[in-house]
Amino acid sequence: MIPYPITKVPGSIPRMIWLSFKYGSVVVNKNTKIWLNYLVGGAICCLLLWSIYGQVTKQLSTIGADAWRHTGPDIYLWLCIGLMFFNTSLEGRKWHMLARSVAPVSYMRAFSSYLAGIAFSIITPNRIGEYPGRILYLGGSNTFRYINVSILGVISQLSAVYIFGMGGLIYYNIAFPGSISKIALAACLLANILAAIAYWRLEDWLPAMERFRLLRKFAIYGKLLNRISTKQQMTVLGISLLRFGIFTAQYLFLLRWMNVTVPLAEGYCLAALFFWIMAVIPSITLTELGIRGEVSIYLFHHFSANTVGMLAATAGVWLLNLIIPSVVGSILILRMRLLK
Repeated sequence: MIPYPITKVPGSIPRMIWLSFKYGSVVVNKNTKIWLNYLVGGAICCLLLWSIYGQVTKQLSTIGADAWRHTGPDIYLWLCIGLMFFNTSLEGRKWHMLARSVAPVSYMRAFSSYLAGIAFSIITPNRIGEYPGRILYLGGSNTFRYINVSILGVISQLSAVYIFGMGGLIYYNIAFPGSISKIALAACLLANILAAIAYWRLEDWLPAMERFRLLRKFAIYGKLLNRISTKQQMTVLGISLLRFGIFTAQYLFLLRWMNVTVPLAEGYCLAALFFWIMAVIPSITLTELGIRGEVSIYLFHHFSANTVGMLAATAGVWLLNLIIPSVVGSILILRMRLLK
């Protein structure tokens, strides 16, 4: 007995051909999509891994292997590695909270999409491809809603950068006063005010935004905030601040590990300023480590002449918080379903 519905096609052979085409093609298409997903995912994975390998070999060759042989107590390194795992789990928790407000998603899937986003950010200026990579990994029909909650995550992250950056700039203006540092402090203060308005009071601007055609879609973001409680917003911002504090501590620990003698309080302020500068300077990840090295030397040369140690510490932060997670994320892209 044929398990398919009877269709009025004259002749048994034409009927068999028609049934084979109608139902067999579905199986072929599904199998084809599965193979195409693996092929496309594998191609993207190989491209990202090759890009990561090229960046690591090129950038670390400028430092030299000898820099890693003259280090201080290894406790600083192990602290940084432990903080790396804590830091990535925090961001996974934050992204899971935001993504779950759009659609049901498990923590592991949200965490995997976060790592995939880091992998995508490798080849984009200022890592702007991170959130699109996360959304692409999650897929589904809620892309625009994911974009909306991503904006909330981005603003919280920028707020943390500018809050810590303002603290670093206040210290720098006291220790090394100058007109440029004063202008930077004023600009950072203005950015903090704008970020606070965008994060906490954007709904007040919705009527004005809806008057402009180009801003109407973005006005949906403000409406979506009604689905996220103030407590959740505070949690998201708190995680962002904690993560930035961890980045800063990691950098300071790595400087100590590389025998760069920096006072604790002053060094922490300068490390926070270092990350703020890197956030506001447009850069592509391929050249980012070189820029980071120059900024690091400029900020910390007041306390130490160990420029090789500064470059190595900068490379260490880059490897721990960007390269290692991006390698894992590149491998996870093999599981990504680009074709539905």
